Amino acid sequence: MKKLSLLVAAACLSGTVGATDLLQVYRMALDNDPQFLAARYQQDAGREKEAQGLSGLLPTLGVSANTQWNDVDRELRGSNLPKANAKYNSNGYTATLTQPLFRWQNIVSYQQGKMQAAQAEAQFAQARQDMILRVATAYFDVLLAEVNLASLQAQKKAIAQQLEQAKKNFEVGTATIVDTHEAQSRYDLATAQEIAADSELEIKRRALEVIVGRDPGQLAMVREKVELEQPQPPALKPWLEAAEKDAIPVQLQQLALEIADKEISRNRAGHYPTLDAVVTRGNAAQSALLPTSGGGAAPGFETNSTTAALQLNIPLFQGGYVNSKTREAVANREAASQQLEAARRNAAQAARQAYLGVSNGTAQVTALRAALVSSQSSLESNRLGYEVGVRINIDVLNAEQQLYVTRRDLARAFHDTLLSQLKLKAAVGTLEETDLAKINALLQQ
Repeated sequence: MKKLSLLVAAACLSGTVGATDLLQVYRMALDNDPQFLAARYQQDAGREKEAQGLSGLLPTLGVSANTQWNDVDRELRGSNLPKANAKYNSNGYTATLTQPLFRWQNIVSYQQGKMQAAQAEAQFAQARQDMILRVATAYFDVLLAEVNLASLQAQKKAIAQQLEQAKKNFEVGTATIVDTHEAQSRYDLATAQEIAADSELEIKRRALEVIVGRDPGQLAMVREKVELEQPQPPALKPWLEAAEKDAIPVQLQQLALEIADKEISRNRAGHYPTLDAVVTRGNAAQSALLPTSGGGAAPGFETNSTTAALQLNIPLFQGGYVNSKTREAVANREAASQQLEAARRNAAQAARQAYLGVSNGTAQVTALRAALVSSQSSLESNRLGYEVGVRINIDVLNAEQQLYVTRRDLARAFHDTLLSQLKLKAAVGTLEETDLAKINALLQQ
């Protein structure tokens, strides 16, 4: 029997009963990942930009009121009349309704607000894609660490058997002490590697816990003999074209360019006139004068007034401020244009890397599966050759080491290919939970 394969498979399958799968981990992260939750609140904040821009086109209403107590002394100079004194209260209020009729700055600000709200939506979509990739990466990092540890433990057990056999052969005189020393050296190295692998597994599990907020428990492993799919469409060019057009970073930079272009128009509007409709309702009242020495009582009064007006403001000169802000906006627009081009190139590069990761990764998995079979056969042949005396101990130890390395590389290539499938979808802006569900279907249920 293929002892190492069975030991590793048993280690992998032992944790699948009641194991947490990839989709369950993802849904835990939806509710517990602080980075994703922060992005959700940032989306809510960004949506308010549209309402803030609209407010500049809607009427404003303000009310002011006052009341004051007056104590007035009046004396006529050069006159023998006594000094007069008056005490009274005066009060009033003013309500003003202003409706902008033409303010180009406000119109442009509203358009920018809608674009900024769209940016917030795109940023949240990017955050969701990033979380899917972070969850999948952390999940497969744990699986790889588990396979690595299980393989090392199986290798250590096989080396221990080889060490025991070398000692017995030395005792009966059929082998030299060199075989024992070689086996002991490999056993000590495997022990050190096992300790490091166990520590690495703990680190990877804690990294996943940071995302989901708690220990997800034992994770479902990938099923044996899963066949990987090639990218559809199977040509690179359509993926590159889609990435340059639809990648979320490209969409974000496209919106940033449009906002920067609107900013030029908004700053130029500093030279434009504004026209408002203004309606004012006012009230002014004064109480009766209190009778005092040297004067008599006087009646109070109250005045109500309503005015409706068109208010035109024409800016003539503002010290060059408007021209300077316009030049600044033009420079920012050019910078945004270059950033858009950089985003397109980066998106195409990400799509290219992911596409090659899937296509080449699939071929690599096929090759490593064949290599794993060959390594297992080589190990069995070397063990048999050692028993009959045509192979030395170091040949068996090397074959065991090669089998471990091949199994580890196969697991890494398989996981990397699955991640590349997700990254390829992310590169063209279409990564969704359904893509994660397809990967999840490959796990032990």
